[in-house]
Order: sequence, then structure tokens, then C-alpha cells
Amino acid sequence: MFSKTQALALVAALAATGVQAQSGSGVTTRYWDCCKTSCAWSGKASVSSPVKTCDKSNNPLSDASVKSGCDGGTAYACANNSPWAVNDQLAYGFAAVNLSGQTESSWCCSCYQLTFTSGPVAGKTMIVQATNTGGDVGGSQFDIMIPGGGVGAFPQGCANQYGSTSGWGQAYGGVSSRDQCSNLPSALQAGCQFRFDWYKGADNPNVQWQKVTCPAAIVNVTGCLRNGESTNNGPSITATTTTTTTTRTGTTTTSRTTTTTGGSTGGTAAHYAQLISVP
Repeated sequence: MFSKTQALALVAALAATGVQAQSGSGVTTRYWDCCKTSCAWSGKASVSSPVKTCDKSNNPLSDASVKSGCDGGTAYACANNSPWAVNDQLAYGFAAVNLSGQTESSWCCSCYQLTFTSGPVAGKTMIVQATNTGGDVGGSQFDIMIPGGGVGAFPQGCANQYGSTSGWGQAYGGVSSRDQCSNLPSALQAGCQFRFDWYKGADNPNVQWQKVTCPAAIVNVTGCLRNGESTNNGPSITATTTTTTTTRTGTTTTSRTTTTTGGSTGGTAAHYAQLISVP
């Protein structure tokens, strides 16, 4: 049994050795600025290879040193970085991440399970891979890449890649209806529709997050895996639902545990298959 003094000393020792939080509560936002992501540059973290980028026609580039299209270059975020539904309760995607007390060397290409705790998606789960670090992203924040989610501080990126962003909505927030997704290039429309289908139009919901093993389907898109880590074919997400029933004789509380397998191709996954193949 630790004394209070010993416990405090242990916490201090862990902090000194760089042990970092692997779970917590956080917030989400959304964006799609078409820029080359931060984790697409070499040397950002100990990974198999940097995140893949594409040219303006969404053809993959092999040179990680190509300058970003947001800075006069020709490298952009690939259209297949759009989120997609695995089934009604689970989705995959990518995000710009900022975690308090950490740096991008620890989160680049790490995967995080986000369990939504507010808004119309409360109870649903999304697994995202950290592909970017936003200068305007705060601590314990996941800025999810969603086409039509707003170009933010870098409006030049999508204009350079696609020629125009007319009809793309507000710089922060993006389009306001599913119908407006038709204003985006065809390669981005399914990802935009995701926000109004699986995501139910949620506006920056809160989450409980934890670091998890990356699904192979995500790594297949970015080509980036942290050294020493492996992938899986789709994690099982377990959720417990508690129901309380009141009768004349008293109150009964029952719990039901359900497991959703991430590798499923059921639900609405087929709707987004034009962008990404789900295993």
C-alpha cells in the first residue's frame, strides 16, 4: 500500500521519464483545407514512412519532400483521407491532433478511439489516425478531416488543388446541408455526405479518447505505421448499455453489453466504397 508521499513521488517519476496519457476526455472540430499534412513530412516521428500525399488530381506522390500546395508546392491531402462508415456504430477517419503534454513525435500516425459523449452521435465510436498537427488546435482536441468541413486558416489549399471553393460554405464550419455537398468535387462528395449521414450533422461533439492499435484499413490509406506497432483487421468495440425500469414493486437496473467488430463491411460502408475499400 502506497503512502500519499510515495504515490506523489511515483507520479513525479513517471512524468520525468516521459510517460504520457493514453486516454482522456477531449473535444472535436472538423476541417478540410487540402494542405499536405504535418505528418507527411519526413522526420516528424518514428514511423514506417510519412503519410502519403497526392498531386492536384489525387494521384499518389512518392517524394515526401514535395512542398505543400498551401505553400506554393504541389503536394495535397489525398481525397481518400475522407472519413467512412464501417457500420452504423463505427467509423474510420483521420484528424489533426493536439494532446496536452505531448508533441507530434508521439502522436503522428498513432490511432485513437473516439467515443462520442454529446450531440446526435453520442454513443457512437470513431477511430482516427493522427495525420496532422494544427497550430490552431488546442489541447486534447481532434480536428477531424471531413470534406466540406471548412478550409479554416488555409483557404488557398483547396483553391489551388480544385480551382475554386465556391459553395464550400463557411471557412470555419463548412457547408450547412447534405445538398451542399454537391458543390464539392466528385472525389470529396461522399466524405462530405458522411457528416450528414453517419455523423448525423453533429457539431463538434465531445469525446472520450484512448490510444488503440491502428486498423489495417486506415494504415492502407496513409501508408504510415509507428515503428514497433502492428495493425489489426478491425478492433472490437464493446459498449455497455444500462436500463433502469421502475415498477410497483421497485426499481430494476439491467445492463447489456454489445460488441461491434470493426472489420465488418455491413451497415453503410458500401456507400463510401468509391473512396476507400473497407476490409
